[in-house]
Amino acid sequence: MTNRFLRLLAEKPFLMADGATGTNLFQVGLQAGDAPEMWNFEHVDRIEALHEGFVRAGADIILTNSFGGTRYRLKLHGAQDRVTEINRRAAEIARRVADRSGRDVVVAGSMGPTGELLEPLGSLTEAEAIAAFREQALALKAGGADVLWIETMSAKEEVAAAVKGAAAADLPIVTTMSFDTNGRTMMGLSPADFVEFVHTLDPKPVAYGANCGVGASDLTATIVQLSAAAHPGDIIIAKGNAGIPFFEGGKIKYNGTPDLMADYSRLARDSGARIVGGCCGTSAEHLAHMRGALNSYTPGEKPSVETIVARLGPVTAGATAQLAGEDPVQATKRARRRDRTSAGDVAF
Repeated sequence: MTNRFLRLLAEKPFLMADGATGTNLFQVGLQAGDAPEMWNFEHVDRIEALHEGFVRAGADIILTNSFGGTRYRLKLHGAQDRVTEINRRAAEIARRVADRSGRDVVVAGSMGPTGELLEPLGSLTEAEAIAAFREQALALKAGGADVLWIETMSAKEEVAAAVKGAAAADLPIVTTMSFDTNGRTMMGLSPADFVEFVHTLDPKPVAYGANCGVGASDLTATIVQLSAAAHPGDIIIAKGNAGIPFFEGGKIKYNGTPDLMADYSRLARDSGARIVGGCCGTSAEHLAHMRGALNSYTPGEKPSVETIVARLGPVTAGATAQLAGEDPVQATKRARRRDRTSAGDVAF
């Protein structure tokens, strides 16, 4: 087996993915509204340092600094004609760090949403979306990516277009969605919906799962649901945020401690994830604690919602309802009525 990603999946019980890109770059000077991808040219040393920190912390997989690398996202910065150059450079930097690590480290070509709505909700056609993702995927492969990592998606139509475009690069593909709207994606997909949808894709992704969202607790609840709906042999990815964001000193920070993220990583494994990492707010320090928590860990039974809440914090009403097999819409309405009542309002 020549592909590094597929080989490591076959050899290891789990793989550790890296932490956040954007939120960590904000800590070293990236400003709101800037394109992180341009730092592949302007601040190569800082991008290398980010990757190196994750590798030292124990990451088996590092994601390229190319999340917004489609021509539609780069158009916001007047760089839509530099797609190939930008994405290839992102992969080259990560590949350089991985290759000098002294061990097998997978370079995953990060491919985020275009920021556009596909027809009929928006003006972007399926053909245009496929072409944009193909352009990005081929550049990431040329720079040395081992796998194409389609992430933080909300709409199944965009996932389908991304997979079709990425297929042109002839690399393994994985995809994750963000279940950040009361246990569903912004476009209404539940975890169970996503599992069934993944199995209609051609080519079928090697792995799938959830990233970002509203915190480690909700992400873990999502993984439980994905695992419950999964087909035999499915590989599930958990890449949760380091807690909940808050403002301090004019910067966005996350309240998830390294110890909380270590606990999350074990619960993610209990829930059925074979690839575990962090998303927004997850630093190399968080990742090192996660790696330490998993190195000699044997996964146990799937956690209940009570266990998740006790160890990681509250879970949204919609996600709680889905875990219990209830209607999440009605559960959310009940929760809102309770909140209004506790605040002194009258609930009808």
